[in-house]
Amino acid sequence: MRRTAVRAPRPETEQPSQDSPEFQEAAPLPPSAPAPAPVQRQTLQTEFAFELPRGYVDEAGTVHREGVMRLSTARDELVPLRDIRVQENPAYLSVVLLGRVITRLGTLPLVHDGVVENMFASDLAFLQDFYRQINAEGHTRATVECPHCAEPFEVELGGSRLGES
Repeated sequence: MRRTAVRAPRPETEQPSQDSPEFQEAAPLPPSAPAPAPVQRQTLQTEFAFELPRGYVDEAGTVHREGVMRLSTARDELVPLRDIRVQENPAYLSVVLLGRVITRLGTLPLVHDGVVENMFASDLAFLQDFYRQINAEGHTRATVECPHCAEPFEVELGGSRLGES
């Protein structure tokens, strides 16, 4: 093992020599060396705004249409499977799952599965499609070719049921 002796501090007027380790550590980079490129951080969008086709009507009769949905986590998809309502009726999975990932809806203080189960069917279908789109990273579209004119176009692929990734 190599040991180094502790050096006495230099007086402030004395500068390190060019051969000393202090000078070599503090020496600027040679002019030919390129400056390191700045690190660019990629940001990941985790929340997505939406507008319901009809809107959720609360107990006071207020219509709530604008909302925000966040990306789903594995936990979001696993926890509802333990819910007794989902075990008794697998179609209820989407209601529980959407109740977990919708973070805002109009001026409602809290969005939960009870709110989702009282939405119009068209709004529920919209949210199920929206969920698939934001969680599939764009993999729900495919480029195909027209069999008649050979013109390429994109189609939306029908995915699995909500919550069954």
